[in-house]
Amino acid sequence: MSKITHIKLENLTAFGQFEQDFSSGVNILIGVNGTGKTHLLKTLYAACAITTGEDIDKGFGLKLRNVFNPYEGRIGRLSRRQSTSVKTRIAITRQGDNKLIAEFSNHTNKISDIRITGEHVWQKEPLESAFIPVKEMLAHAPGFLATASKREIFFEEVYPDIIKRAYLPKLMGPADRNRTRLLNALQKALDGKVIAKGEHFFLKNKQGELEFTLLAEGIRKLALVWLLIQNGTLLAGSILFWDEPEANLNPALIGEVVEVILELQRLGVQIFLTTHNYVMLKEFDLRKKKIDSVRYISLLMDPSGGIVGHSSDTYHEIEPNAIAETFSDLYNRDISRALKGGIA
Repeated sequence: MSKITHIKLENLTAFGQFEQDFSSGVNILIGVNGTGKTHLLKTLYAACAITTGEDIDKGFGLKLRNVFNPYEGRIGRLSRRQSTSVKTRIAITRQGDNKLIAEFSNHTNKISDIRITGEHVWQKEPLESAFIPVKEMLAHAPGFLATASKREIFFEEVYPDIIKRAYLPKLMGPADRNRTRLLNALQKALDGKVIAKGEHFFLKNKQGELEFTLLAEGIRKLALVWLLIQNGTLLAGSILFWDEPEANLNPALIGEVVEVILELQRLGVQIFLTTHNYVMLKEFDLRKKKIDSVRYISLLMDPSGGIVGHSSDTYHEIEPNAIAETFSDLYNRDISRALKGGIA
């Protein structure tokens, strides 16, 4: 399976003219709020999702609308807001120079009016993928899919999608050595393993079987990754999109999460994640090996109001790095107070 190599955006949400190359390994998106990190993940995920399962029949335009869920389903609301008419263009490239292109304007309301190019060829090669949103969903899984299929509940489609992937049964046959090592590492962090009973998930450990509603949200996220590895969603050639892995996670566990992410890319999984967390950034910096492919992509607002990206394959060359700058400022203020006589 081929990896996503490039994206070019024109007037999509906060983006004016934006272009970015991606690593075949881990891509870490950083930037202040409102710089389009999650929007990038959703756009790329929509392109991957239409190559497998029921989403093949939806096509890129419909999937794009569903993962963003704009008001009244009007795709034109994804165009960058300006005082004049705006044309929006999305071009995503994968290895082999295979391109998927979508074009519409701020006046486009119907999915059928989106101009899609390259979709037939794009869908010939599956891109197995998963999108883990900031909000953990396994505790809310019972009844969610049935409700979503019959009611307009106005959830972005990434939420039912990840529940469907979590419900996939375990792969047949024994897990290979690498998958077993990853599963064992996660079980150690979880202090147990995940089991499903119907639509309900439990963590089985020395205390018994604990329903997910009784577990910390950070633990539930680790459990979800365990499920995706166990059921084969995350295998070589697949793509993982993870929005703020550190959310509601004990900082002591962040290093273990980073190690799992690095191991996944060593197995051939391409990963896109967003973060606002200094510990996570530094854990990647400290744990990365020479064989690992990690790219830091810093997004910021340019003078025209659009978003631009600066990328680096080394932590120390990230520019700008709002996370490190904020941490440094906090450290300096702490030292300054100590030099002035300590806590009042």
